[in-house]
Amino acid sequence: MSNHAPLTIINGQLVLPDGRVAAGAIRCEHGFITALGPDVTALPGDEVHDAAGRLIAPGLVDIGVFQIDKPAFHFGGITRAALMPDQNPPLDVPARVRFAAQSGKPDFWVHPLAAATRELEGEALAEIAMMRDAGARAVATGRQWIGDSGTMLRLLQYTAMLGMVVIAHAEDAGLAGKAVATAGEIATRLGLPSAPAQAEALAIARDLALAELAGAAIHFRNVTTAAGLGLVRHAKDRGLKVTAGVSPAYFMLSDLAMANFRTFAHLSPPLRSEDDRKAVTAAVADGTIDVIASGHDPRGPEDKRLPFADSAPGMAGAETLLPLTLNLVRDGVIDIGRAFDLLSANPARLLGVDAGRLAVGAEADIAVIDPERPWIVNSDKMAASAGNTPFDKQPVQGRVLALFKGGVAVRMKKVR
Repeated sequence: MSNHAPLTIINGQLVLPDGRVAAGAIRCEHGFITALGPDVTALPGDEVHDAAGRLIAPGLVDIGVFQIDKPAFHFGGITRAALMPDQNPPLDVPARVRFAAQSGKPDFWVHPLAAATRELEGEALAEIAMMRDAGARAVATGRQWIGDSGTMLRLLQYTAMLGMVVIAHAEDAGLAGKAVATAGEIATRLGLPSAPAQAEALAIARDLALAELAGAAIHFRNVTTAAGLGLVRHAKDRGLKVTAGVSPAYFMLSDLAMANFRTFAHLSPPLRSEDDRKAVTAAVADGTIDVIASGHDPRGPEDKRLPFADSAPGMAGAETLLPLTLNLVRDGVIDIGRAFDLLSANPARLLGVDAGRLAVGAEADIAVIDPERPWIVNSDKMAASAGNTPFDKQPVQGRVLALFKGGVAVRMKKVR
């Protein structure tokens, strides 16, 4: 419980859970939202923040980050992040999970994802129930697909019994191998090791079959192909407990971004064709995609200033998550309410945390946002520990002006 003075944010446009945007104010006390609406006013002793007509929105909840990089998350309006188990050492024992869960406080919440298997090797199951009790909010297979179907079935049966979600990497390792690109014209021109896009659909098809058999909930962290999205869409229609996520790179970029061997565009899964990029955009619009996440994975020069095939995949995504998603709003693909479902409400629901929405009783994680504020992405001046972004020097719109964690103002690092 917070001992800080109550907070009232006035004169803003509230992004409400039903998707409406309405003028009003919001009041927070002891770390929780206590009132919101057009008639809310500050009480004596409140700290008052004037939103000056800007959006008052829930703080973003980011699922599947590879590093806790608080300055970058704060800049991007992210108040909570689910940390992938791919750490050194991996999050495969309760003590590491417990330490990770405390690592961001008091101004950031880390929700560790338990490693599905010991050492993330895809063989023996890890101590999942004990890691749940230590603070793990879900289970993740890490950067790799679990190739052994028996192991994956046992994992799904166990997590179904525990009431936990499995967050899966969808890429058939037998087909993907050491590929760094999607098979097609661009990979051929560049002479890069590649794998067919069907590696994703094959992995999703198998995991959906096993999840149905186990009665388990499964979330595919990045679904990036038309075929994979079609499988997810069909599974949802049949009532399976499946959700899907994507990172902005996959609706903003195609494999053309890899031209000239730009290693900042080396991602996992690799960038896809233009047709697949359009399919991702359509899936965001029709509800097949449930979550947009940053995939934040900062990589320094030692990982990126190498030949493309030798470089490490990943991008620093926390700072660009909000403005790139707002591009979909400006393009008419989704409305602002749907944007914050994808960025906040749905990921919070998947993790089982009472956040990601502006509602009485919810935790007071709040961002004041100017959705039209222009700025230029500059990899040399990012708040992240490394600026490996494929959107370097690109103009974007949407900035967080103020951020509150549990009703307390977060001191944001000034960059640019």
